Amino acid sequence: MNGSAILIIASIIYSMCLFFVYRSKQHIDTVEHKIFSFLISLNFIGLINELLNYILVLNFKDSLITFIISKCYLWYLLTFIIIFTYYIIYISFSNRERMVKFIKNKLVNIMMGIYFICLLLVVFLPIHFCNTQGIYSYGASVNIIYVVSTICLLTGIICMFLNFKNILSKKYLPLLSFLSLGIVAMAIQKLYPSITLTTSVETFVVYMMYFTIENPDIKLIEQLNIARAKAEQANAAKTDFLSNMSHEIRTPLNAIMGFSNILLEDKKIPSSAKEEINDIVMASDNLFEIVNGILDISKIEANKLEIVNNEYDFTKLCQELISLTKGRLGEKPITLKMAIAPDIPKYLYGDSQRIKQVCINLLTNAVKYTKEGEITFQVDCIRKNDVCRLIIAVEDTGIGIKKDNINKLFNKFERLDLEENITIEGTGLGLAITKKLLDLMNGKIVVQSVYGKGSKFTVSIDQKIVEGSPKQEEVKKSKPKKITKKGRILVVDDNLINLKVAEKLLESYHLQIDSVTSGDECLKLLRSKKKYDLILLDDMMPKLSGTETLKIIRKEFQDLKTPVVMLTANALTGMKEKYLNLGFKDYLAKPIDKQELDRIIKTYL
Repeated sequence: MNGSAILIIASIIYSMCLFFVYRSKQHIDTVEHKIFSFLISLNFIGLINELLNYILVLNFKDSLITFIISKCYLWYLLTFIIIFTYYIIYISFSNRERMVKFIKNKLVNIMMGIYFICLLLVVFLPIHFCNTQGIYSYGASVNIIYVVSTICLLTGIICMFLNFKNILSKKYLPLLSFLSLGIVAMAIQKLYPSITLTTSVETFVVYMMYFTIENPDIKLIEQLNIARAKAEQANAAKTDFLSNMSHEIRTPLNAIMGFSNILLEDKKIPSSAKEEINDIVMASDNLFEIVNGILDISKIEANKLEIVNNEYDFTKLCQELISLTKGRLGEKPITLKMAIAPDIPKYLYGDSQRIKQVCINLLTNAVKYTKEGEITFQVDCIRKNDVCRLIIAVEDTGIGIKKDNINKLFNKFERLDLEENITIEGTGLGLAITKKLLDLMNGKIVVQSVYGKGSKFTVSIDQKIVEGSPKQEEVKKSKPKKITKKGRILVVDDNLINLKVAEKLLESYHLQIDSVTSGDECLKLLRSKKKYDLILLDDMMPKLSGTETLKIIRKEFQDLKTPVVMLTANALTGMKEKYLNLGFKDYLAKPIDKQELDRIIKTYL
């Protein structure tokens, strides 16, 4: 037994080991794995075939069995090089969609056509054997293999250079191994014809492929999938908790804020009592802000906070901000100054609600941390083409911030100098939300502060200029819709206090109001042929929820044209869209905002 036979046997043993190692693990079903799985099996068959070929040529050179086995070995060589070339082409262009489609469809057919033509030539062309200077074969059949192998390897080299950006990628190690070792094998066989290394070289190439194809551990992937599922489950639980928390807190807040605002408008209430009612309104507003702050942080963390751009009146927004801030000053000896640059365009395009939220957070902070002195709200702008860069500054004469603490300002739930500021209300969410909102809107914030003397927060944010704002002018010119005095409205809510609030708020519209506490009662009224111009329907009700009630209404009363508006304390991001997709005509959140209620009534009555 010469060195060639020993090398073949060693390659067979190694190929078997590699085969069992690969098969002992689960693998993702990809094109690369399919090709590798086929080649590793094919290589093992080729090694067995070469060993048989060696034995037969040595002992039975002219027998039929030797001829068949030799032809089978040539079939193996042809198949291996064709499949290997397909693999090189695939990995070279797997990041290009069009090319992948071509490879999977047309290229497969082209290569299969070439393969079968060459296979027929290999089968029918002659082959000869020599065992004088070594055990090898020659002839036209063998020459076909040499020609096809050369063409295939050149194709692989071209593909590699076409994908030059990844030429040093480990993916090309099998091809580079094939080229370098193939040249060495040919040189050795030229010098020593008795030593054939072709199949052993292919074994090494398959070995290299094992370490270059993506080969993730399926168990690890399963663990990651389980971890991801748990994380999604935890996130869903968090969303449910926040949804329930929002509902539970907003429901009593709706009553507190609703009744307080109604009492403030009552002319019979003495002014001394109104001052106390005003305190209730301010306290409930603060609580409402805290709830919204927690929800906003949750939305930001879940990447669900959306920026909704629209046209808005910047002058009006500033007036609202000053009015709100004055209301929060209370009896503090603070002078509120406002300086709005006259060259700021009246109408801008952006998320007015988020800009308002940023300004409110900064102004509220200034009010909280300033005992006396003044707060200055200054807005300037830099105009360039159709973009206006707003420079909003809030400066106070408050307690200031220590230099070491400035970097901590925008951390969640961070409150600085807690012992000294123990009497100041707040959660430490305002500035964290402000920073996140500005990041989302591509804005910036800068803090300047002298401890004990005051602070200055400066925000810069770009907004598009809306010249003349046709939409705004149309709103001004259009007459407001008149509300019919004969309109009938149905309010459905399982909370009696909320029903009372809704009724009180709707009194000023001179409507006929019916109220019920369940979805079943709502359906009974509709089944009794009672006609309504508008239905306000709560969602979170026992037995029959609002969404379930709407499904029955749509099924039973297909001709009903009455708009059904969702009235809910479930005010998380995406809820409005969810309810509209479920078939509700509109959405009204609790606590009920009078302006939103007014919009709903004017729109549908």
